[in-house]
Amino acid sequence: MLDIVLKIGLIGCSLSSAILLIRVIKGPSVPDRVVSLDAMGINLAAITALASMIYHTTAFLDAILLFGILSFIGTVAFSKFLEKGEIIENERRH
Repeated sequence: MLDIVLKIGLIGCSLSSAILLIRVIKGPSVPDRVVSLDAMGINLAAITALASMIYHTTAFLDAILLFGILSFIGTVAFSKFLEKGEIIENERRH
């Protein structure tokens, strides 16, 4: 029974990622695309976690953490770029 539920969850996350990919391509604005990319990172971590549960292994746990960290850093960098126009500030203000 659990195996069927995990496979249904895997299919649901995969369909969600496909819909988010459409939003990334056709997004009406750049912030919509950033939010979609962030959600795709979360879905990628969820798909990896579900695959780890289906295969009964803990080998993918490091990859799940890596996906989460990279997704967070990417979202913060895009947000800072949209707000200020640059990611790394070269000037120091005293």
